[in-house]
Amino acid sequence: MMDVGSLQKAALNSRTKMTGTWVLIDAITILAAYGLGFSARALAASPEFPYDLRFNVFVLAVTLFSLYVMGVYHRLWERTSGHDVVVIVKAIALATLLIASFDYLISANPLPLGVTLLANLLVLTGIVATRYRSRLASGFSWRWNAIWKREFPKPAVRVLIFGAGEAGQATAWRLRHRHGNGDHCYHIVGFIDDDRAKHGMYVEGCQVLGSRHDILNVAEEHNVELIIVAVHNIKGPDFREVMEICERTKARIKVVPNVFALLDGNQRAPLLRDVQPEDLLGRQTVGWHEGVDVSAVSQKVVLVTGAAGSIGSELCRQILKYDPVKLILLENNESGLHDLVTELATAENRHKLVPVLADITYRPAVKRAFDKHKPQVIFHAAAYKHVPMLEHYPEESIRVNIGGTRQVAELALEYGAERFVLISTDKAVNPSSVMGASKRVCELMMHALSEQAGNRTLFTSVRFGNVLNSRGSVVPTFNRQIDAGGPVTVTDKHMSRYFMTIPEAVNLVIHAACLTEGDDLFMLQMGDEVRIVDLAERMIRMRGLRPYIDIPIEFTGTRPGEKLHEELHTDTEATISTAHPDIVELISHQNGFRLGKFFFWVDALLRNGLDRNADALGQLLAIIEACQQYDVARVA
Repeated sequence: MMDVGSLQKAALNSRTKMTGTWVLIDAITILAAYGLGFSARALAASPEFPYDLRFNVFVLAVTLFSLYVMGVYHRLWERTSGHDVVVIVKAIALATLLIASFDYLISANPLPLGVTLLANLLVLTGIVATRYRSRLASGFSWRWNAIWKREFPKPAVRVLIFGAGEAGQATAWRLRHRHGNGDHCYHIVGFIDDDRAKHGMYVEGCQVLGSRHDILNVAEEHNVELIIVAVHNIKGPDFREVMEICERTKARIKVVPNVFALLDGNQRAPLLRDVQPEDLLGRQTVGWHEGVDVSAVSQKVVLVTGAAGSIGSELCRQILKYDPVKLILLENNESGLHDLVTELATAENRHKLVPVLADITYRPAVKRAFDKHKPQVIFHAAAYKHVPMLEHYPEESIRVNIGGTRQVAELALEYGAERFVLISTDKAVNPSSVMGASKRVCELMMHALSEQAGNRTLFTSVRFGNVLNSRGSVVPTFNRQIDAGGPVTVTDKHMSRYFMTIPEAVNLVIHAACLTEGDDLFMLQMGDEVRIVDLAERMIRMRGLRPYIDIPIEFTGTRPGEKLHEELHTDTEATISTAHPDIVELISHQNGFRLGKFFFWVDALLRNGLDRNADALGQLLAIIEACQQYDVARVA
């Protein structure tokens, strides 16, 4: 391999060779231009001019000097915007001024100014033509084909760009110079930007035509076919408002990816992409918060249950960034576990990964994993999550969600794990479903275990709402229904949910694991509530289709266990800020006290199961209420 010095030397030689080539081409252009200038003047007046070798050298030296000083030789012209022709114009103007001035001051028989102007105009034309030769050739080519072969280029797509900042400018440049070689070519009609100081100004040769409120008029006036949103770090409500306006036009809508957010990965950023449901949330790029101490999860033996699930797999991906000693991936889905290990097993991480194919309800298998690897930090993501399904099979919710959580949590207590983090849900708040009630029981279990004698484990619960594109999310369902031509099914036109992206939710869960002091309940800030029907309509429009016309939307009615609106905490739970602005702690009179009869009721539930002749949800709610009433009475 070449060392750094050799690479630098090779790069310098390549640059010198390229600059020398351009100097030679420019020198020929300059001499030819002045020769033509003299010839034109001689044909007109036939005087004698002092055109000798010394004057040629003087003109060459001054012009090449001007080109160098103005930076003409410091540009990659095949990758340079057409507006950089101004640099060449300035260089030739400087050369013209210097040549004329020195010639009149020094020479006894100065060259007529007309010859100097004509010659330098020819020099400018020649230098511009050599720099932009490929564009001139392509322009000549399509005109030749149009005139002689009747082959006309495809009409350019008329584009309006929202955002006249760096992202918008870069997008305009790429559309013109890098995305016009295939089937698509683009004509940028202008920019839209909410910054009034930019209105009327020009970016990449295109005018800023107004604010978001002018989109409809501009799109209609200029017959816009494509609107590109090129603004990063935009808030959710603002993005949704822009989308609502754009959706009222006839144009398709695309988004420019945040290239800077992809620099840390190995992904290749596309020029444009479709609007995604997560864009409507307006979330910022997820990162580590400086106010949270990372040492709680770094250099630890970490266990993730439900590792192949939506949350579990993202937990594994993000935990690897904190250099775990081991990452134990516990999962009962054999194919999912295999795929996850294959994805994560890089040369750097392979020795850290420990796949464990086991069911959390089968204590011997889970105990073997604890006995062999002794995990220090546990993220418990394994659970059954689909509300309607568990209404039909409530026993499975008891077996997996409650029984499985108890198995793993008690083993964490037995083996002295440092931290145990339960992934909970907003459905545990005033539960109306078996799934939500089972998760509320698990939250209470964290409190009860925290009070066990000799406990050294910090038990905590992290509560949040729906995550986009997870297995339990409506987004994949809507996508399948749209692909099939509809109908898209929505339970109720008034139904709304809180949403987060999977990476954001997982990032905050890891933060919460570092913040816990034991026996606490955290809630992630979920932002704005989103109506499900609005999400469905926008997903249809994102495909260039019309809701209720091209793709019907049917309202099927709420399913068993569903609420119209989810809650993130009860009225008795106060929110307390933490070191992270997007994580709050929930405090109530029920938190932090030992639930005396809790395990008595849980043992009876797991041993005897549910009474099939009674309402399953009612039985779970009775246990929750009994434990909480007992606890309040004990405290009183």
